[in-house]
Amino acid sequence: MLSLDEEVRLYTTNAEREKYSLLATLFGIIVALDFLERAYVRDSITAAEYSPACTRLLSQYMTMLKLVKDSIPSIEDFMTRFRLDTPAALHRIKVGVPATVEHSSEAGPETGKWIAETTQNFITFMDALKLRLRAKDQLHPILQELVTGYARFKGSKEWEGRSRMVGWLITLNGMKASEELTEEQSRQVCELLVTNYIPSNR
Repeated sequence: MLSLDEEVRLYTTNAEREKYSLLATLFGIIVALDFLERAYVRDSITAAEYSPACTRLLSQYMTMLKLVKDSIPSIEDFMTRFRLDTPAALHRIKVGVPATVEHSSEAGPETGKWIAETTQNFITFMDALKLRLRAKDQLHPILQELVTGYARFKGSKEWEGRSRMVGWLITLNGMKASEELTEEQSRQVCELLVTNYIPSNR
């Protein structure tokens, strides 16, 4: 007969123990991200405090997701399974970049260093497309750097292609690591960059 005072073990092997430890870490990251998003919306923290913290949590989330991918089919399934009510975190995960990047930042002067870095990211991404790199894990990090860099500039909110570029970032973020853009999608992104995205001229 099962005693109510007896400890219930979730695992019987070291492998199972490690799996539940990783799931618990992922749970904690999502909860922390949700608190961070809510704190930023309420002006409880500044953009300077929010951005690096959010970037770090998103990076940790991506790392953990790779480690537990065999246990959870999707982040939505994970939240349902463990009864996580964290809509702010879910939105940020789907976007893949901090709110300061998604909605653009107006802080700080435009500097030569920013222009050089953003232009280099622009060239790197264009070269990747020309070399026919199409996989999410090849393109997403470069595009993330590009959009993040451009968001530093004053007036970037007014750039007519910014919302479309963020949209492509979200599209890539929602793909599996091995999934690839189609030739048509690649052509559309390339056309968007060439016609609208010359940061050094802004």
